[in-house]
Amino acid sequence: MQYANGDLSKREFLEQNFDLVRKSNLKPFLRVDSYEKGMFNYQYYNVLAKYYTMLAKEIKNTRKHQRYYSYYLNKGNNYYHEKDRAALSLLKLIEFKGVEAYFVKMESKSLRDKLYEIVLLDYKEAIFHSKATWLLEILREEKVFIEEKKVSLIDDYINETY
Repeated sequence: MQYANGDLSKREFLEQNFDLVRKSNLKPFLRVDSYEKGMFNYQYYNVLAKYYTMLAKEIKNTRKHQRYYSYYLNKGNNYYHEKDRAALSLLKLIEFKGVEAYFVKMESKSLRDKLYEIVLLDYKEAIFHSKATWLLEILREEKVFIEEKKVSLIDDYINETY
């Protein structure tokens, strides 16, 4: 709510989410047998992925402590992979019903034609994003991927830099 109201920058939003995950000492569910557990796992890994990727970009831009750049980048990429696995687990749980996916229009040249959005139409604000080609192939096999580019449902958020 604070981010949506403009009280927090995207960076502050990501930092506070990371602090919440760290302080709560919660861990992802090993068995996903409900929408809520699947959504929790997705958000858990998403928070960690974004935070460590943000740290890597920060170090890369300052050119200080370059050895940490690879460490944080690898950590972020590993969490992104886990996030994508969590998304797939949830999609399987709902049997890909009420799911729509498509590439999103991006301002970032590095994400153009790579980032896609997965929307769970029967759930409020259930929107996932990924660049994983392996997940994209599964979405196509399940016939839920629309071969067109759309504006993201959360366009302002995904196109804001941090």
